[in-house]
Amino acid sequence: MLHVQGLHAFYGKSHVLHGVDFQVGDGEILALLGRNGSGRSTTAKAIMGLVDARGSVQWKGREVLGKKPYQIAQLGMGYVPENRDIFPRLTVHQNLMLGEKSGHKNPRWTFEDMYTLFPRLRERADVEAGVLSGGEQQMLTLCRTLMGDPDLVIIDEPTEGLAPKIVELVAGFLQALRARGLSVLLIEQKLTIAMQISDRCLVMGHGSVVFEGTPAALQANAAVRKEWLEV
Repeated sequence: MLHVQGLHAFYGKSHVLHGVDFQVGDGEILALLGRNGSGRSTTAKAIMGLVDARGSVQWKGREVLGKKPYQIAQLGMGYVPENRDIFPRLTVHQNLMLGEKSGHKNPRWTFEDMYTLFPRLRERADVEAGVLSGGEQQMLTLCRTLMGDPDLVIIDEPTEGLAPKIVELVAGFLQALRARGLSVLLIEQKLTIAMQISDRCLVMGHGSVVFEGTPAALQANAAVRKEWLEV
């Protein structure tokens, strides 16, 4: 579904990604792991057209590198940034409305689906998003992205700073996406949750992929974990 090949990315003169290669299959959760500064978030931004990049990003057989972010989103890729980017003066429900893809017939997801996935959002539907807790804002930005009915969701650090109970909710949310046939590229620093829910794992270091395999293979590879993941 998503094929990334020879991806290089730059911030001005700084060369951040060095020939990243991977693919995300249909209905697969692929975890992209690594320490801060390894290039994980830059990979997501490069795919979505948010940074200067070279190489190839093919989406359903179509080259998208060089397109504007809104054009890439319209093709069926959703992006949940690490900083959440909710609209603080709008209500929860209004934020969800902004995520809807206009003119899209028979979407997979409805407002009712969002409120079923996260009942807390139903309780807070008429509350301004700016007063929500960090966990509630994370729920909201995940659901707002789903309202655009993507086939692939790129999620950057969804559990960062969240309480363990909310982390469990987010994990269940990601598994619900897979159950509905969506693909997920999960950028995560918490090894435990990634190993529990992902089908495959990539480990990044210094802007390159240094490991690719199943969670079981990563668990068995103490050398990779020690060098590239553990603090």
